[in-house]
Amino acid sequence: MAKDLKISVLLDFYGQMLTEKQREVVELYYNEDLSLGEIAQNCQITRQGVRDSIKRAEGTLLQFEERLGLAQRFRLLQEGLEQIEACANAINFEAERYPSMGRAIMDKADKIVEITNRLYE
Repeated sequence: MAKDLKISVLLDFYGQMLTEKQREVVELYYNEDLSLGEIAQNCQITRQGVRDSIKRAEGTLLQFEERLGLAQRFRLLQEGLEQIEACANAINFEAERYPSMGRAIMDKADKIVEITNRLYE
């Protein structure tokens, strides 16, 4: 069974919506990198039971993402913030070339960087 790292991300967003057992098994498989056999032994279920639980949980996580799109929105927001921060840094760099106007421009660019950094937290 090939691991799809997207599931690990979706687990962060929607993991609380899985059953406790499904969440435990998926976390062990994706985040702890345990094999199906190791998980079966730890959880005292069959290897097939582990596989079935993982498959059901993956389906549930993918359905939540398809309906709600939280992980996709978060990724787009992060990309946008990175672009805004890069633009503000470029503005600061250019403002240094014009000392008479540069201070006001640099102050505004610094404010943009400060805001984007707060949004990352």
